[in-house]
Amino acid sequence: MRIVTSPSSGLLLDGSSVRQKDPIAPQALSILRAAIVDLRLPPGEALSEKDIAGRFGVSRQPVREAFIKLAELGLVEIRPSRGTYVTKISVRDVANARFVREAIECDIVAAAARLASKSDIARLRELIAEQAAAASESDHQRFSERDEAFHHAIAQIVDCDFAWRTVETARFHTDRVRLLSLPGASPLNTLIKQHTQVVDAVEAREPDQARTAMRRHLREILLALPLIAEAHPDYFSDTELPAHTPADA
Repeated sequence: MRIVTSPSSGLLLDGSSVRQKDPIAPQALSILRAAIVDLRLPPGEALSEKDIAGRFGVSRQPVREAFIKLAELGLVEIRPSRGTYVTKISVRDVANARFVREAIECDIVAAAARLASKSDIARLRELIAEQAAAASESDHQRFSERDEAFHHAIAQIVDCDFAWRTVETARFHTDRVRLLSLPGASPLNTLIKQHTQVVDAVEAREPDQARTAMRRHLREILLALPLIAEAHPDYFSDTELPAHTPADA
């Protein structure tokens, strides 16, 4: 995947705006977080508080607050007297985030296999079809967006917002790698097939099969990680997997 950068990080936020009547800091956080996760602000990129505030037409204080929240999420690094930088991707952090996702999403999909309605199944298959359409057009950004919508739709079947918020936080780390993995390290057709297997198990009301299919899908990223780190060494801060990495990955 080719990342298009510019000399000024603020230029990567063109088209983004904030609603002046609403709290600014949460909006700045959302815009910057999305730009980091979808790699418009690539790993290692310097962020200018003054520049971004100027782009949004706001004071520097809400941007500073957004930077602090992003640092808490592990997406930026604030270096006193040196500046703020988009955090480089840590293989260890990605593996840990994936570990959390597997622990939660496998139980979510097992519950969904017991609770899903016909309309729920139809919605999941619609999302897979939208992914297939994005894949046919090599639209990796759209494919990734539909991937998130697919996983969110499964969580909505179970009606556990707290679990999804935890998964969403973990996704901030795994999604940067997911975008870099498309389509080379993680073939799009493979991911679509894995999603289809998940839905087939949910529709058949087979919780164990659904759990197994989701686990296989979420471990796909571990297969891609070494290839991605090798292809984009400047984007990574480490390359060592943690001890809990499954041996069958």
